[in-house]
Formats: sequence, C-alpha cells, structure tokens
Amino acid sequence: MSVTSRYREAWESFWREAPDGQGEVFWDAEPAVTVGLHLALFEPYVSDPVLPLVDLGCGNGTQTRFLADRFAHVLGVDLSEAALDRARQADPAGQAGYRVLDAVEKGEAAALHAELGDSNVYMRGVLHQCEPADRQPLVDGLAALLGDRGRGFLVELSEAAKPILMGLAQGPAGPPPKLAPIFRHGIAPGEVSDDALSEHVRSAGLTVLASGELPLTTTEHGPDGTRIELPSKWLVVGRTA
Repeated sequence: MSVTSRYREAWESFWREAPDGQGEVFWDAEPAVTVGLHLALFEPYVSDPVLPLVDLGCGNGTQTRFLADRFAHVLGVDLSEAALDRARQADPAGQAGYRVLDAVEKGEAAALHAELGDSNVYMRGVLHQCEPADRQPLVDGLAALLGDRGRGFLVELSEAAKPILMGLAQGPAGPPPKLAPIFRHGIAPGEVSDDALSEHVRSAGLTVLASGELPLTTTEHGPDGTRIELPSKWLVVGRTA
C-alpha cells in the first residue's frame, strides 16, 4: 500500500509554487519555537542518542537542520522531491541527508531500516494531513524505522485545532495568505481524534512513553496581529517502556 498519485502530486505542486525562504509556509516556524521545544520533551527518553535520527515529513528542512546541529546522523525524508530540493538548497554544507520516502509503503520503511538500523524519529504534523486510510500504515512505517531501540516523537494537531482552522478558512476575508495554498492544493488538514492518535501507536506495536499538550506555532498571524498557535498533542513512543 502506498500513497495515491493525487496526494503525491498535491504536495509536489504545493512545494513547487510555495514562496522561497524560511517562514513563508504556514507551519515553517523558526526551530526555537517548534523542534527546540519538542527536543526538551523528547531527549530525556532517547535511550541511545548515537542512533540515526529521521525527520519524517521534513518538508523544506528547517527543523532538520536544527536537529543536525544536535545529532550526529540526521536524515530528512519526505514524499515530495520538490520539498527535498528546497531542503538541499538551504543546506549547502550537507549537515543532514535528504531523500524521498513513502513511509506508507511498508517495503520502503523496512528497506530504510535495513540500511540505517534502529533509528530515532521526529514527526511533526504529518498524520493529520494524510488520507485517513494512510494513517495506520504511516505509523506502522514509523514503527519499522524505530526497530527495538529507537524512540519516536510525534506531534499532531488536537481535535481543538479544527474549529480554529475552519474559522480562519471561513473568515470574511477568506483564509490567511499562508493558509490558503494548503486548501487550494487539496491538502487541507483533516481531523485525527485525540484517542485515534494513541490507537494508531498501539496498533503499530508501540508503547506511549510520555504525552502532553503544547501549542503548535505557525508563521501566520490573526486579524489582531498575534501569532496563530494551534492546540496540539505530543507523544513519545517506543517498543518498551
């Protein structure tokens, strides 16, 4: 099972047309208020920091480069070659590696695990943007990358984020400029219930080691000029406690 060609092309067209520069995409906030906060929660559970770290759904690599400053071997993977082209261009020193991965395809995740061995995985805001039928296979792919020793950090929009997003999309002036392209390209975020997130993890044979809530900071601002933050849930997962 792999993602549909429609879904893949939606992401390719999104990244081909997105403005250049960090912060020009809705979720591309500076690492200090995104992955930096997440690492403070994640690192105490990383039992083997020497393992490779995979940034699953890395996009243009903003968070990947931050991770590469803190881990010895970081690989950013994404479904979109256009996104990875941007990640490579923004990382001329090659701090991290980048490659296409369809993590929904069981064979691809297994092949990457065979190459890297057990890995730690960071995945921010990917599941809710998947087709519903792809969500369990994606978490299964993440589990394959972790193996026995790896730890995963997942952060996803909570149920409470949906009315905020819909309110922004349906406002009198229409969606904010950085949110509009997401809907235009047919990759509007879907709802993943808070309970379903944990269920996907357990169905993949993983254990929730820690969890909590944290606002997901975006690069867009509301009508009053304040930065839009969306409620999110985070999980640290692994094979054993």
